Amino acid sequence: MCLIIFAHQAESDFPLVLAANRDEFFSRPTQQAAFWESADSDNAILAGKDLLAGGTWLGLSKSGRFSAVTNIRDPSQAEQAPRSRGELTLEFLKSDMSAESYSNALIENFAQYAGFNLLLSDGSDMYYVNNLEQLVTKLEPGVYGLSNGLLNSDWPKVNRGRDDLRMLMGNPDSLSTDQLLDMMNHREISKDDNLPDTGVSLELERALSSTFIMNTNRGYGTLCSTAIIAEANSEFRFSEQNYDASGNATDRHYYQFSNSS
Repeated sequence: MCLIIFAHQAESDFPLVLAANRDEFFSRPTQQAAFWESADSDNAILAGKDLLAGGTWLGLSKSGRFSAVTNIRDPSQAEQAPRSRGELTLEFLKSDMSAESYSNALIENFAQYAGFNLLLSDGSDMYYVNNLEQLVTKLEPGVYGLSNGLLNSDWPKVNRGRDDLRMLMGNPDSLSTDQLLDMMNHREISKDDNLPDTGVSLELERALSSTFIMNTNRGYGTLCSTAIIAEANSEFRFSEQNYDASGNATDRHYYQFSNSS
């Protein structure tokens, strides 16, 4: 997952509104979003699945738990580590630990994972965790953007996404998952003057600057977009739009359910 734009308790009727893009190598085997067990189960997990390592980049449980992870763009750091980052999200969704307790329990194992940003919500509190910076932070109500740097890094696609989400939430009566998915389909490359310097080549910085990534030379790009709307009445809307290696829309999945807790 490479871009997550979200509002945490920024609007009383919508405790969580989120739009995200998963950017990955096209060759990595993936299962599209679905319930991992019977949807009738109180703790059923709704998520896509990384078929290589078995975890997930983003997921939601019927009990109202949410988690998502991004890697950290830092060429000086090794990408290989003993444990998969996708297990961080999955294990939280499966647990009954609070977001605070789970976040703090990770600290002693930070070195077991390649660089990660992690978002965890237990339906009440949301925490942000970054293992390279040794950060465990409880988030205040607001609109946030997370890519492959720090939370709210001054990157064009992060700033644009936060502005777009604020605009959509200005009309809460018409807020939809379709709007959120459309928001994540912005394909314009940013101007060089606005690009961050993350230690990769200028050519790669350009290719990764758009909201929707199409870096076909590397066999890499946006594989799916996800939208989540959690309502104050404990109703959840979840939609995933998948794309092929040419950036064309393919399957779309939509789920709506109530908090079972």
